[in-house]
Amino acid sequence: MQSENVYIGDDKFQRFLDHYHCPTPLDIVKLRFAGAICSPNSSLRPTDVISSLFPEDKQPRLETKAEAELFFKFFMGLWDEMFLCVRTNTLKLPTLSVNKNDTDAVYLFCLKRHDDLEFGFLEGFWGGCKTLNIPQFAAELTTSLSELAQVYRVLAEKLKKDSDDLKNILKVIKNTDEMVEKTLKFLIEHLVLPNISKLEKTVN
Repeated sequence: MQSENVYIGDDKFQRFLDHYHCPTPLDIVKLRFAGAICSPNSSLRPTDVISSLFPEDKQPRLETKAEAELFFKFFMGLWDEMFLCVRTNTLKLPTLSVNKNDTDAVYLFCLKRHDDLEFGFLEGFWGGCKTLNIPQFAAELTTSLSELAQVYRVLAEKLKKDSDDLKNILKVIKNTDEMVEKTLKFLIEHLVLPNISKLEKTVN
């Protein structure tokens, strides 16, 4: 798919999210878009996913047609960027710099990893559905991703109880990151790419 919109970059997009008081962190937005692009839910639209980023009672009020067009153009720039990551099967977990000697920083890192995966990719993939008509292997892979998300939360809890175990926990984080990315790659290769033309979505 040739991108019709240009992504404005992380810094500018974060300011855009801040302007509209979007409570969803940028990394979760990216992964939720990626999950939605991978979703076999044919009725899931980008506008649905964009709406999910805001509380129901705090949806942005777009005053003019021009503002609405720009609002969706910015979001679709990111959507097209994530579509390219899926199409080329280069989707990665967000790169997070963290002081590996700071227990509190690693604790927050683990919580963020959990949220990026559970509320980002997986929430986008299911798109509000409790069940989807997907092959057994895909169902098992999404279950595995959810279980891996919980690993990060368990690691965070371990850090709260035993900060002396930081070195071992860092190794587990690295291994878990690798498992998540391999699982995403396999899911995209075998479920998404064979049907990629059917998964192209536009704002409507």
